[in-house]
Amino acid sequence: MQETDNLSLEPFFNLSMDLLCIAGYDGYFKKVNPALVQLLGYTEEELFSRKIQEFIHEEDRDLTGRYRENLIKNVPLVNYENRYVSKTGEIIWLHWTSIPLENEKLVYAIAKNITHKKKLEKERIEHLINLVDKNHELKQLNYTTSHDLRSPVNNLLSIFGFLDMSKIEDKEILETLDYMKMATEGLNNSLNNYVDLISKRETSNIDLEVVDFELILKQVKSSISSLLGNANVTFNVDFSNLRGVRHNPSYMESIFLNLLTNSIKYARPDVPPVISITSQVVEGKNQLIYTDNGLGFDMEKFGSKIFGLNQKFHNNGGGDGDSKGVGLYLVYNHINSLGGTIAVESEVNNGVTFTITFK
Repeated sequence: MQETDNLSLEPFFNLSMDLLCIAGYDGYFKKVNPALVQLLGYTEEELFSRKIQEFIHEEDRDLTGRYRENLIKNVPLVNYENRYVSKTGEIIWLHWTSIPLENEKLVYAIAKNITHKKKLEKERIEHLINLVDKNHELKQLNYTTSHDLRSPVNNLLSIFGFLDMSKIEDKEILETLDYMKMATEGLNNSLNNYVDLISKRETSNIDLEVVDFELILKQVKSSISSLLGNANVTFNVDFSNLRGVRHNPSYMESIFLNLLTNSIKYARPDVPPVISITSQVVEGKNQLIYTDNGLGFDMEKFGSKIFGLNQKFHNNGGGDGDSKGVGLYLVYNHINSLGGTIAVESEVNNGVTFTITFK
């Protein structure tokens, strides 16, 4: 054991492919490994001579600074992502774990370069947006085509209604007109059925069953237990007024998962997340109310965009780094596709409340 204690850790520090650094409480790098020097492109002298904040992307400086204040208060930082700018101007995404040592007034940190992962995420989101747009265009084309075809068909049916068959003596003409009327009525019925099919298609294949809120929440919390533990989340849960609703279990799991991870991702750096989830029945309507105490957002500025795809309301890369607006887009569609609604209330630095009303 003594021999192991005497071994130098310098080779480990210098040869690591991960980015290792030691920073002082004064905001300066004290020691960096070659991997970090090579990635950012600055010399050690340049990295040591300027505050760390100056190397961080301008949009991420404020939130990173707030997390740094927590480090100085002896609060470790895990699963945090932000952007650095290299000497050549390249934007680099880093995923950090930082541990403060109060006695030494130092922060020991390890980071991974996740720029490639971010690029793949961006491509995935762009593909998703493209698919959503194409799907919307196809739906609109279906509705428009069926509508445009129904108008002349209804006009033909009206013409048949105006015709006085008693004045037509030619049997062949009468027989032809009868066939034309039958064909027109058949086409009209087909178009009506087609429109009904389009309207029902989105929900016809969705399995519904009575979903227990507490059971689904327990499953989701278990799946992200380390994330919740690292974020020091406090829960206030009360489902006594409504134990569950008839819904799709996978949809409900996704709803809880995306709301929880968003609360962690957009938590205030200086305040541990507090999440409250309650249920109620108001005027015969089943509701789920989800509230957190996070960063919130400006309703006047972003209220109409919050459930849109690829919407972003904070310049931070905290949590899991998924700041592309996919989570709330999925939540909205999981609720809306089954006839429900979701309303939101929020203030900057005062959290957010989602009220879900089920059909």
